[in-house]
Formats: sequence, structure tokens, C-alpha cells
Amino acid sequence: MSPRPRKVSDDQLFAATQAVMSKVGPRELTLAAIAKEAGVTAAVLVQRFGSKRALLLALSAKYSDGSGRYIEALAKKHASPLAALRAYADCMAGMAASPAALARSLAYLQIDLTDPDFRRHLVKQARGTREGLQRLVEAALKADELVPAANPSQLARTIETVLSGSLLTWGFYRQGTAAHWMRADLNAVLAPWVRKWSGKRGARNRR
Repeated sequence: MSPRPRKVSDDQLFAATQAVMSKVGPRELTLAAIAKEAGVTAAVLVQRFGSKRALLLALSAKYSDGSGRYIEALAKKHASPLAALRAYADCMAGMAASPAALARSLAYLQIDLTDPDFRRHLVKQARGTREGLQRLVEAALKADELVPAANPSQLARTIETVLSGSLLTWGFYRQGTAAHWMRADLNAVLAPWVRKWSGKRGARNRR
């Protein structure tokens, strides 16, 4: 008698899906490859989700609020809100760990932009991201890291826009690492608003 397939949770199947997605683009992504990564049969995935599209939609729905939660976690991890902002930029740069990785990320983004069902989750994630960035900006104001004239909602929107564009333009020029490239762009956006300290208090300038 052959052994029964081991039971796996949806979270384990989602993790396997993300692992395969980090290696191949949408066209090469198959239920068979995901099943192999998860240690189950493709039939298990069909029984659980019905199709590859349904699996990807379920994955997208589950993590549609992931960006906002991640930013919240960064805020708790870093004493400086601006340090948390820079850590978020570093995280985004992970999507461009290599030119091939960036190309894969953009291929999946194309699906999110063109398929209405996927786009619904993309919009939710984007809103969560901007709200999280705005909370960091507000925290930086309260921590006296930014000048009072900084507008939290506008600056958060600018940061969101610049980081997305910076990720893409790194792919054009490929000068240094994506993390270094995006840090430079983020610092340029923040520069007019960062509080300047002098004398002994200069150590508080985290630029």
C-alpha cells in the first residue's frame, strides 16, 4: 500500500508557490512545479484550489494587506521612523536582486495590472503601503526627524511613487545594487524635509 500524501496547510502551499515564483515567470509557473516544491501531487492543488489562476488569486488575497503589516513591523523594529523607511526601501530592492528577478516581478505585476480580479488585491496592497508610509512620516514628524512643514500624506505619496520608479529605473541602468540605487533616490526625496542638527546634537541627523 502506498503511503498517503502528507497533509499540508494552505500557508505551506502558498510558501511553495512563492518559492517557485521567485525562480520562474508566469509562463513557466506550473501546478506540477509548485506541487513538487510543496511535496504533494498536482492533484492536491487542483482539489484544494481548482486551478493555477485560483491558487494565485488566493495567494494574492491572503497577502494583499502584507505590505502594510510589514511596514508596521519595521516601525516596531527600528527606533527611528526614517530608518524604518529606509529599511522598507531595502525590502523593495529585493525584487531586483538581479535583472532576471526584476523581470519576473514585472511579469507578475503585468497580470496584477491587467486582470481585474488580481488588480483588486493589488489596489488593496497599494493603499496599505501608502497608509503605512504615511504613518512612518507622521512618526518621523513626532520624533522631530522631519521639519514641521512636511505634509505626511503628500510626502508618503511621493515616497511611494519614487521607490516604484526607482526600482524600475535601476533595471535600465543597473549601476551598483538596486538597494544602493533606491536608497539614494529615497534620501534625495527626504533631504529637503530632514531636520538639520548642529553641534552635539548632530548625531541625531540620520541622513
